[in-house]
Amino acid sequence: MNGEESPRTPALASGPHGPGALRPLLDTVLDALAAGARSRGGPLPGGGPEAVTARIAGVLGDVLADQGDPDALRALVHALAEGAADPADPLCAAHLHCPPLAVATAADLAVSALNPSLDSWDQAPAASALEAAVTRALARATGLADALVTTGGTESNQLALLLAREAHGGSVRLVCGANAHHSLPRAAWLLGLPDPVVVPAAGGTLDLAALDEALTTLSGPLLVAATAGTTDAGLIDPLPEIAGLCAAHGARLHIDAAYGGGLLFSDRHREKLAGLDAAHTVTLDLHKLGWQPVAAGLLAVARPGELAVLHQHADYLNADDDTEAGLPDLLDRSLRTTRRPDVLKTAVTLKTFGRTGLGALVDQVCAHAREFAALVEEHPGFELYDRPVISTVLFRPAGAADAAVAAVRRRLLHEGRAVLGRARLDGRLWLKATLLNPHTRPDDLVQLLKLAEEGTRA
Repeated sequence: MNGEESPRTPALASGPHGPGALRPLLDTVLDALAAGARSRGGPLPGGGPEAVTARIAGVLGDVLADQGDPDALRALVHALAEGAADPADPLCAAHLHCPPLAVATAADLAVSALNPSLDSWDQAPAASALEAAVTRALARATGLADALVTTGGTESNQLALLLAREAHGGSVRLVCGANAHHSLPRAAWLLGLPDPVVVPAAGGTLDLAALDEALTTLSGPLLVAATAGTTDAGLIDPLPEIAGLCAAHGARLHIDAAYGGGLLFSDRHREKLAGLDAAHTVTLDLHKLGWQPVAAGLLAVARPGELAVLHQHADYLNADDDTEAGLPDLLDRSLRTTRRPDVLKTAVTLKTFGRTGLGALVDQVCAHAREFAALVEEHPGFELYDRPVISTVLFRPAGAADAAVAAVRRRLLHEGRAVLGRARLDGRLWLKATLLNPHTRPDDLVQLLKLAEEGTRA
């Protein structure tokens, strides 16, 4: 090259030299994560969106510069950690956004390094076998027969509506509560279904009398969607009664258990999901009450034969003669083509802790929610919405207007002191604490309430 030194070919993550290339890079990442967290100094960065955007812009510079920067890994990981909302901080308690287990995160690194793709067996021999075994086991835990891996509750709910539509010859009408996740009516729109029938959910759960009336009045194929763990308050619809109404009226039943599905691991709380096994489809999401890195969703199905509607043929992926020769056909396992084996981290978690170990984590966060609710109830300056069903607590400053409640949350966010959510129930705005960190201590709960109190006074 005219005497010029040729550029060094970058190292790969897999292959015989992959582990050696990764080790020093992992040290860089871990050091940058720790340094970024120290710089942040709390559950999220202070200063609000403008300050965070400015810091990122300062580190990022020219995104596609002519020359590379060998310090990019350290600098950008540090910036991301410094600007993160850290779900492992006990004062970060707004959303169904769990702190992932270390062992699950380590397993996810293996997936990134090996980079299998679950659209054909020859790209993911072991991963495809692992996914088949783990999804069947988790489906059986719900009382159903099989399950598909998804990116989360939104994709699972969309798939559930798609399967219902195809099972009914091309059209079905969604009947859901006012408490249902927004992804359900969005899926109905996306799939070209009629406008959903929204049933009242007074008190946060689906009204049985109103559902019975709707099912009696409506004609044509119907899909009822119940919720096991509402996003706003963690409430569970009366599943056995809803299942009975569906059976009596010949309606199909889908249960969105993206939040509450993790209760299946707990001997103490599993009974709250009675009736789950009566559903045709069930949404699960283990990056909520399962401590998995995003993404870790599933759709469990009662009738595996219905999955045939997902089948597509592409000769380079599932040629007929290959399938006849025994190579598994993976194209009926997802709407996606390229697909990473997110099931590895879940399999590692299940094998490492077992149902008992995961159940203990569920019990801990549910206990934390009860403890926090008791603190709120005892505090004269706050009003408690109700005792928690799972791990969500709604509360508000006593006598405060909705605008003041919203201002408390935003003030804490801007200062980087605490991350609380918000929910509107019974016509009023509430602060929301979603407790998913099993390492939370009683002092942390006291501090969270104290910060809310200080935000009210400011």
